[in-house]
Amino acid sequence: MDVPCPPVVDVVMTAYNSARTIERSIASLQRQSLRNIRIIVVDDASTDDTAVIVARLAAGDPRIELVRQPVNRRIVGAANEGLSLCRAPYVARQDSDDLSLPERLATEVAYLDANPDCVAVSAYARQVDETGRFLGTLSRPAPPAEADPRWFPSREPYLMHPFLLARREALEAVGGYRHVFYAEDTDLYWRLREIGRLHTIPAIMGDYTIHAGSITGRSPLNGRVSAVNSQLSALSSLRREQGRPDLSFPAERLAEYEAAETVEEMLVVAGSQLAGEERDYLRLAVAAKLVEVAAYRPYFLAPADCSFVRRTITRNWRRLHRGNASVLRNELVSLGTKLLYNRRFRDLVTLLPASLLGSAVGRVASYTLRHRLARLGAASA
Repeated sequence: MDVPCPPVVDVVMTAYNSARTIERSIASLQRQSLRNIRIIVVDDASTDDTAVIVARLAAGDPRIELVRQPVNRRIVGAANEGLSLCRAPYVARQDSDDLSLPERLATEVAYLDANPDCVAVSAYARQVDETGRFLGTLSRPAPPAEADPRWFPSREPYLMHPFLLARREALEAVGGYRHVFYAEDTDLYWRLREIGRLHTIPAIMGDYTIHAGSITGRSPLNGRVSAVNSQLSALSSLRREQGRPDLSFPAERLAEYEAAETVEEMLVVAGSQLAGEERDYLRLAVAAKLVEVAAYRPYFLAPADCSFVRRTITRNWRRLHRGNASVLRNELVSLGTKLLYNRRFRDLVTLLPASLLGSAVGRVASYTLRHRLARLGAASA
């Protein structure tokens, strides 16, 4: 196979123990209608056959380049290693378990070519399980222009990270990824929006895999770390906006978070470099983020988290303006519905005040009734 040169897009894929999914993921990039691309796969010290599979694919396609890291450096270290090798004007990201449709890169490049004010773009995606089965839902982030670091939780300038395409010069200008563990993509977007516009193309460009083995979906602990760091990245953005010293995100901070047994202890670690009003913001924003994330992630909040959320939100409800309060109330009911449907009654009454319990019960009853009527209709057809 001839290598179109020079490549227009360098695709960075980080991989750790991805032997089950990586061949399909790379194949979706090989099928791109935009042919002059390079696929940089950074194997983050996998212990399975990930590197063997990629090496075999690279032998048959010179566009694929395998980089093997001798020690595991996690996503930030692996992604920055890949970025350091990029030379094309555009850099794309793709996770090793996600799939791009054939026109994805061509469509994204065309948008950036036509919009010089835009520094990064992504798109919608179908949500699929580990077997590739469509789950019936789409990932459609809110427009990045609606970002607001003062909401609870912060309204992030989010782009679907596995389908990101950015100008290489913009990524270099903001310094690539920082050690904002499990929220490194959100932190990158806050910084990118300071030098240019972000945009989500309102079209499906790939399949996004939802599974319990993902980093943020793996456990309540990782969910807590993600919630804390995502809200710290908003405070970090506010500091830069106000001309104040930025927050630091040292790599060793993750070990301190993982040693914390509760979200309260984690907030003590996170608050070490914050002023009083920032600590107050972080506490309520993290409580709200835990609710938002736990409503759709494949895990449940620990009982102590449920107690923390209820106590924090109840004490600070007056701080929320009407629109923010309405959104948070709906998310609380959604999480309560999930708990009720899974018969986690103790967590439910710990999390929700009596005023919201009825709404959760009503949602479950409505869903159950619709489901039974659908089954009856199918049986009589």
